Amino acid sequence: MTQSGPPAVPRSTLVITAHAGDFVWRAGGAIALAASRGERVTVVCLTFGERGESAKAWREGRKLDEIKAMRRDEAERAAATLGAEVRFFDAGDYPLVAGAELTDRLVEVYRATQPDVVLTHPVEDPYNGDHPAANRMALQARILAQAIGYPGEGEIIGAPPVFYFEPHQPEMSGFRPEVLLDITEVWETKREAMECLGAQQHLWDYYTDLAVRRGVQLRRNAGPNLGLAHRTMAEAYMRPYPQIAKELA
Repeated sequence: MTQSGPPAVPRSTLVITAHAGDFVWRAGGAIALAASRGERVTVVCLTFGERGESAKAWREGRKLDEIKAMRRDEAERAAATLGAEVRFFDAGDYPLVAGAELTDRLVEVYRATQPDVVLTHPVEDPYNGDHPAANRMALQARILAQAIGYPGEGEIIGAPPVFYFEPHQPEMSGFRPEVLLDITEVWETKREAMECLGAQQHLWDYYTDLAVRRGVQLRRNAGPNLGLAHRTMAEAYMRPYPQIAKELA
């Protein structure tokens, strides 16, 4: 009789974003792909984007608490569409202030989820200081979660690779598309999640066009340039740490 071992633990992806909509625009394809493979995806939204990324709601005369509730509902529906769990820290945006308490809460999430990969903002964004603040806390918490002597619940983590997703103004933020991820098979899922974010409807077409452009670059870098018509959608990422490999590929 064959003895079966314990069930394999599914891979875990942790996404740390400044605002409630960031994970959809920038990493929705990666999230949907991971979820489609049965992997666990946890999204942490440090804020709701209630002050700086909800202009439409403010112009409609909505109040702060109402806007927070609206953005939470949008993000929850988008996360469910993508197949992810979402957590909200409600730390307040514009500005998002990096601090020890928030970092400690992120350490707890790292240890609870034991991520195999981490997605977050790049270091630079001259148009939105909340994004670099989220980056600093995400990286600091990753380091602290590895330290056996650092207080907190849960087991220490390893050193999960980190990928920076593409900012809204990549040329001004020092962003280079080092990794092009083919999201064609889950594009319709990402688009459906984007359409959950009614507060930022003006971004729906922008991020659709961006996925098309990155898809063109993916095809150009994946094989012969045959000039054939295609419909490839992609997301771009950077890697702040070295890639570990046993062969070059």
